Amino acid sequence: MQGVKFLTRDKTKFFRTLNKRVNDYFKDNNIKKTGNWRLYIKSVIFITMFIVPYIILLTVDMPHWAQLLLTVVIGIGMAGVGMNVMHDANHDSFSSKKWVNSLMGSSIYILAGNVYNWKVQHNVLHHTYTNIQGLDEDIDAGRIIRFSKHTKWLKIHKFQKFYSLFLYGLLTINWAITTDIKQTHNYLKRKLSYGKFPNPGKQWSILVFTKILYYFTWIALPIMVMNVTWWQVLIGFFVMHYTAGLILSIVFQLAHVVPKTDMPQPDSEGVMDHTFVIHQLYTTSNFGINSKFVNFFTGGLNHQVEHHIFPHISHVHYKKLSEIVRKTTKEFNLPYNEYKTMFGAFIEHVKQLNYLGHHREIA
Repeated sequence: MQGVKFLTRDKTKFFRTLNKRVNDYFKDNNIKKTGNWRLYIKSVIFITMFIVPYIILLTVDMPHWAQLLLTVVIGIGMAGVGMNVMHDANHDSFSSKKWVNSLMGSSIYILAGNVYNWKVQHNVLHHTYTNIQGLDEDIDAGRIIRFSKHTKWLKIHKFQKFYSLFLYGLLTINWAITTDIKQTHNYLKRKLSYGKFPNPGKQWSILVFTKILYYFTWIALPIMVMNVTWWQVLIGFFVMHYTAGLILSIVFQLAHVVPKTDMPQPDSEGVMDHTFVIHQLYTTSNFGINSKFVNFFTGGLNHQVEHHIFPHISHVHYKKLSEIVRKTTKEFNLPYNEYKTMFGAFIEHVKQLNYLGHHREIA
C-alpha cells in the first residue's frame, strides 16, 4: 500500500515457533484469546470512573475546587477507558462477538475520537509501519517535536525535553477540535481503511453528528444545568482533556520513543531489513511489566512487544505471554526490549528527546 515491503521469508522460523507456543498455551489451558472476567471488571471500573463524576458535576452543587478535582478524575477515567476498553475492542480482542467489539469500540466517540480514523491511524499505519518515519503517524508530532532522527532538525528541538511534556496533554483535545476532520479528509482521499472502505458521505455524517453530540454533552449541557459560567466549563473541559492526553501520550511514547527501540528506514527499493514480526521486536519496548498497577491501568500498553506481535489477543493475557515471547526471542538471539519500571522508561524517553534535540544528523 505504501510502497514499503518487509522480508517475507523467516529463515530462522522464529514466528512459526513462537506462534505455535502461544497457540499451545491457550489450547492447553482451555482459554479464549479474547477478554475474560478480569477485562469486564476493569471496564466497569473505568467506565464508572469516567461517567459517575460527570453525573455528580451536573447534579450536585459543590465548591469550584471540588468541581475541578472531579474533572481530573474524569480525565483519568477517560484514559482508562481508552486503554482498557476502546483499544481492545477496536482490535477485535475484547470479545469473540463482533457486536460486542463494535459496541465497546464505539466508546471512542465519548472520548472525542472517531472509530474509522483511529483504526486507520492505529491498526493500519502504526501497527504495520511501526516507527517508520513518514508512515507511522504516532511518531509524527509535526515540526515542534522531533521523535525520529530521520525528521528535520530545528533549533527549537534543543529544548524539546522541557516543553514536550506540556504539549503531550493536548493529544485528545486535538482529537476533539481538528485532528479527526483532517484525518477523515486525508484517509478518504488516500483510500485507506481497516477492512471495508467506508462510504465517504456516511463517514462525514457520522463524524459531524458525533462531534455535535460530543460538544453538547461536555460543553453545552454543563453550561445549561450547572451553576457556573461558560468559561469555567471550558476550563474544566480543558483540564479533563489535558489529564487524559498527558497520560495517553506518555504511555504511548514510552513504548516506542526510547533509546532501545529502532527507527528503521527501507532501502532504496523500499524493502525493510526484517520480516514484519521481527521488525516489531526492534521497534517496540515493554516497561513496568512487574507492576500490578501499571499492568492494570495501562491496558497492556506496557506490553508493547506482545501487543504488536499478537494485536488480536486481549491484553489480559499479555503477562503470561511475555514469558513465552521472552524465552523464544532469547533462543533465537533476537531483541526483547524492556525497562523494569515505568519511571525508568520515562527517564530514558526524556534522554531520547534530549539526544534527538541535540543531534541533527539524518541517517
